[in-house]
Amino acid sequence: MDSSRPADHELHTDTTAMAAIEADAPRPPARWRMIVYSAIGIVMFFVPVTINGASSIPLDHLVTWVRGLLGPADRWVGLAIIAAGAVYPFASGRWRTSTTRTVFAFLAVLGLVASAMVVFGVGPSWILDKSIGPFLMDKLVVPVGLIVPIGGVFLALVIGYGLMEFVGVYLRPAMRPIWRVPGRAAVDAVASFVGSYALGLLLTNRMYTGGRYTAREAAIIAVGFSTVSATFMVIVAKTLGLMDIWLWYFFGTLVVTFVVTAITVRIPPLNRIPDEVYPGAVHSPEQAVTRDRFRVALRAAEQTLAEAPPLPKNIWVNFRDGLVMVLQILPSIMSVGLIALVLATYTPVFEWIGVIFYPLFWALGYSDPGLLASASATSIAEMFIPATMAAGHEDLVARFVIGVVCVSAIIFFSAVVPAILATDIPVKMWHLLVIWVERVALTIVLATPLAHLVAALT
Repeated sequence: MDSSRPADHELHTDTTAMAAIEADAPRPPARWRMIVYSAIGIVMFFVPVTINGASSIPLDHLVTWVRGLLGPADRWVGLAIIAAGAVYPFASGRWRTSTTRTVFAFLAVLGLVASAMVVFGVGPSWILDKSIGPFLMDKLVVPVGLIVPIGGVFLALVIGYGLMEFVGVYLRPAMRPIWRVPGRAAVDAVASFVGSYALGLLLTNRMYTGGRYTAREAAIIAVGFSTVSATFMVIVAKTLGLMDIWLWYFFGTLVVTFVVTAITVRIPPLNRIPDEVYPGAVHSPEQAVTRDRFRVALRAAEQTLAEAPPLPKNIWVNFRDGLVMVLQILPSIMSVGLIALVLATYTPVFEWIGVIFYPLFWALGYSDPGLLASASATSIAEMFIPATMAAGHEDLVARFVIGVVCVSAIIFFSAVVPAILATDIPVKMWHLLVIWVERVALTIVLATPLAHLVAALT
């Protein structure tokens, strides 16, 4: 066993960082920002309210109001974003920098063409079928195009003023014994789950190349915690009719996702990835701190407060980053989503792949195991597609489980796969495919009893 590793039971932190925290922390009056701003963000994402007879979280109500203001122009907004996203890789030259970026640049063009056909109402009937092209535009492209930048404003309040760091300190003692990663990974995990996989992967790659994670630790975090954000989960929940049980869905998905990760870190291929530091980097393990946890947590939060920009600037930066993200993901949602829906509707491809999961749904007593297995199989293409296939299903348990699969599977080709492969983390394509199968299968098994419990209690 590596003697440089701290004991599992200890609370870990970096003593050098703590010295900086002590020196740079703001005076106590600044703490009100963490309390007030974080509370606003929590309310916007997690406290359902009823408006005009509809019960949902405030963020969803806000997006619905904005979409109402746009009226029929909402499709044009989606088309404009996709057009900008399709042009950017070619205008910037990024499409030439790697094979992955080349493929996705041309997929973005396909997404633009398909979007234009839907908006103008011209094109082949299989694209204009209301369950394919118009469905993607109205149920995914437009809602995602609105909720990501608007949600980014409120995510700034949750992740930018110390709450994550404060909570992360208390999560640290669980990280190594359960997920076999350093305590500092708690911040990465929370950043991905309440922020975005892009933010989480950026943090993880920096920590790996800086010697603070080994290759195995970085891989575990990348494929085990790089979920889509809470804003995307809202779209999944709306599509599946789960907004009236939003808190059950959100926290149930969180628990299942992290339990699945705890299992996959103990089996191949994750446990076979070398536990080595990045070439040329100096390993920087965490030092042990075994007392004053509240003080450590408070100082970590205050350090973030000291570095936080003014609220208007922070809101603008997160809104801008949300816009940049939708420029990147909307063309992929339209193109990869179109391909997946066409394959699901007109070919048996996903039925074949779904054979992997059919025995699980059958053994667990679902009335429509074929449909649910095929829906689960489509998660490898795009995380939203399973929700579209199970939307309207009469069984709440089935819809709940598919909703959890959308998030807990983590790995999908329209966004996360190229993002992971673009990092320095030594994860191969076959690793991702095997881990995807493991995660989906485990999610089905773990989410089913939870879904039955939710159905019984609601």
